[in-house]
Amino acid sequence: MKTIPIAIVDDHTLMSKALENMIAENPQYKVVMNHPNGEDFIEALEKTADLPAVVLMDINMPFKNGIETTEWLSENHPDIKVIALTMEDDEKVLIKMLKAGAKGYLLKDMQPSILFQAIDTVFEKGSFYTDFVAQKLLKVKTEDLKNQSLLSELKEREIEFIKFACSELTYKEIADKMFLSPKTIDGYRDSVFIKLDIKNRVGLVLFAMKHNLC
Repeated sequence: MKTIPIAIVDDHTLMSKALENMIAENPQYKVVMNHPNGEDFIEALEKTADLPAVVLMDINMPFKNGIETTEWLSENHPDIKVIALTMEDDEKVLIKMLKAGAKGYLLKDMQPSILFQAIDTVFEKGSFYTDFVAQKLLKVKTEDLKNQSLLSELKEREIEFIKFACSELTYKEIADKMFLSPKTIDGYRDSVFIKLDIKNRVGLVLFAMKHNLC
């Protein structure tokens, strides 16, 4: 049976040591590196010939966080598989980590059996996603489709109005900028509010920021 070399990158010393001790009890796995941040890990990685096959990567770390370190690994050591091991259950963090190249995403309160299953699956097949991650990705995809649908309902001039609404201009000043009457601008505003299901200009600006319209 092949021993899988593992690296742990986590700034929580108790967590990383507990992980190392737990992994060391199983002869199928071997911790070859254990570092408190991405910067130290990368520096050590460039000096060793004993490379890990799988990295258990924390996300929030000083100097170089898990997302930055995973991006670096994807570019410089694409064969090394990263499993995010974190307390973060935020969809945005999950997406950033997966885009950076992580092949798995586990919460730190998971069962040890899930961790070993993830390591084995990532090592043998390339990726491992729990039901939790699948549900999060489905939610994000559903929201993206909904947002795309909302954007497709907006007319070109309404989008132009939204961009102006992100500024400090009054509605009357926006009307002047768009060479339209204040009444027409009021019509655009009411139409956009209904289409986007928002109630005020703050909600409009938040929507615009989320979709890079301002």
